Amino acid sequence: MSIVADDAVAAVSDLFGLPETNEKFIFNSRSNQETNEIKGVNGVPVDILDSPKAYLFYTDVPGLSKYDIQVMVEDEKTLVIKRSGKRKHEDGEEEGCKYIRLERRAPQKLLRKFRLPENANVSAISAKCENGVLTVVVEKLPPPPKPKTVEVTIS
Repeated sequence: MSIVADDAVAAVSDLFGLPETNEKFIFNSRSNQETNEIKGVNGVPVDILDSPKAYLFYTDVPGLSKYDIQVMVEDEKTLVIKRSGKRKHEDGEEEGCKYIRLERRAPQKLLRKFRLPENANVSAISAKCENGVLTVVVEKLPPPPKPKTVEVTIS
């Protein structure tokens, strides 16, 4: 990577509190159970787009509907995307049918957390799930007004 690209990656990583590698992203787990719950994190890629008016998060969620996914904000600064249910496989149409191979699986553990930047408007977050893609839009707060300089005349 070039120096400019490295600086851009570092800036985005700082902005979202993301590490430079996925291994560092997994939170420090205290038990084997937590480690097992988080194993699916690397399998669920998320694209983040910084637009002029909002941050957009795109996640592939094949086989899941909007009822299977939870999007929430924890502690007023952490965006959480997680799976709320399990994908159900229909039994065969006829009695006695069974699957002999299941390859189309949705992520077993969908859990991603992102620390939002200061200019994220946590009261203006929307999400939609269409065609196997979850899109979360976090609107940006307007920039603070620039301080005015007032010249005072000396008498």
